[in-house]
Amino acid sequence: MEHERTERDPLPEDEAGHLVLHSPAQFKALGHPVRHRMVNVLRQRPATLSQLTSALGSTKGTIGYHVRVLRDAGLVRLSGTRQVRGGTEQYFALVSRGFVFHENAEVGPEFLINAALAEMLPPRPGQADHTVLDHFWLTPDEAHALAAWLRLHAPEPRPADSSRGEAYGLLVSLYRADIPALSPDETD
Repeated sequence: MEHERTERDPLPEDEAGHLVLHSPAQFKALGHPVRHRMVNVLRQRPATLSQLTSALGSTKGTIGYHVRVLRDAGLVRLSGTRQVRGGTEQYFALVSRGFVFHENAEVGPEFLINAALAEMLPPRPGQADHTVLDHFWLTPDEAHALAAWLRLHAPEPRPADSSRGEAYGLLVSLYRADIPALSPDETD
């Protein structure tokens, strides 16, 4: 019989300390736009329901519901409390500094691409913006070498610090593209 996970149960992490996502509940929780934004807000620091409500421009009831879903999925934990005007305020934090997909996860790049699309804002005049889709013709060995280089040189996530400026996203993907090859031109 499978037992229900509690916040004290250890969750699988990779060698870098990222939570390994594997359950449908985790992907469902992260797939909702409000919860995705909430995770991005919590990357900055632990926050109370009131602070999350203010940052996300929503109601306390709505934010409380979404925090519960993230907690039940094992993505957010209670990180502390403080006394305020005769009551207790709870702080919530992410359980890990980052998330990675389990190798057998049924979702993959499309999940990340959809998440990136959902958070993209149109650039303002004069604002840095660079989105390019390009294709390279590589041998399998070259593709493996490039993937290894990207893993090695991809920037480490920095702690979220809104005092340093505006947030920008970076999505890097090396994938085999469905582009048919032309046969050699007879004039070559």
